[in-house]
Amino acid sequence: MRILFIFLDGIGLGADDPAINPFARAELPTIEGLLGGNKLLAATAPFDGDRATLLALDAGLGVPGLPQSATGQAVLLTGINVPAEIGEHYGPKPSPAIAKFLLNGNLFSQLKEKGRSVALLNAYPPRYFDGVASGRRLYSSIPLAVSSAGIRLFEKEDLFAGRAMSADFTGAGWVSMLGFPDAPILSPSRAGRLLGDLAQGYDFALFEYWSTDYAGHKQDMPWALEQLHTFDTVLQGLLSVAGNDLLILITSDHGNMEDLSTRRHTQAPVPALIIAPTAIRRRFASGLTDLTGVAPAIRHLLLS
Repeated sequence: MRILFIFLDGIGLGADDPAINPFARAELPTIEGLLGGNKLLAATAPFDGDRATLLALDAGLGVPGLPQSATGQAVLLTGINVPAEIGEHYGPKPSPAIAKFLLNGNLFSQLKEKGRSVALLNAYPPRYFDGVASGRRLYSSIPLAVSSAGIRLFEKEDLFAGRAMSADFTGAGWVSMLGFPDAPILSPSRAGRLLGDLAQGYDFALFEYWSTDYAGHKQDMPWALEQLHTFDTVLQGLLSVAGNDLLILITSDHGNMEDLSTRRHTQAPVPALIIAPTAIRRRFASGLTDLTGVAPAIRHLLLS
């Protein structure tokens, strides 16, 4: 069995209110098809259908305050209640206290040590590596976990060769924002097929999408809707090539974009959308109630 973990930053399960929740407003045929015609909302979870299971995961973990990216992502990658350990939710980038948990063993390092093939499928531009090398930029939790495991972060050359994905799925941002006019541009459906093809080459692959969190902070409904429509088509393409030996997990670190009435993160539970053959996803979902359960579920499926 292989796992593709699609991390969508800052999405929670919100109310059925199209005025503030783009998930309530958008028509998303792929996601809704997986959910028996239902939308990705708080009222839909829990759901167990023919192709997918949806759970609501607690991102607060018993710690006061609003969940944050650095601690939430660290929990997802370690299974440790990092906010409880350090006494607060913290982000966006990991503090030294958070980094210690990631450097002391995370999904990437643990799976690699057991002989499993692992990768972060995002490609990073040259300016990213320059910023990290100069100290002007800090790793977020996910690339910190990957690099600390001795796994290479993919670069421009990997994107151009089709070995890695653009952070916006299609590659349009490499042209319009990063200044690479010859960067490959993919349709959302083609991007989804590439994501599936790449995931088949690893036991565990993760793809990180962070623009959803930005849309929430900006309270930008048109951008949020555009992202959701793109992702729904990416997912359609992915499912067209995904075999029964690939479990797809879509989850997040905290709520945000599901409530555009605020610029801040939310206390909403986050979705865990699990797509796989029935017996496998039910086994994976068993006992999964909060962010601390994600890493153990992944380890159990891949190592047991």
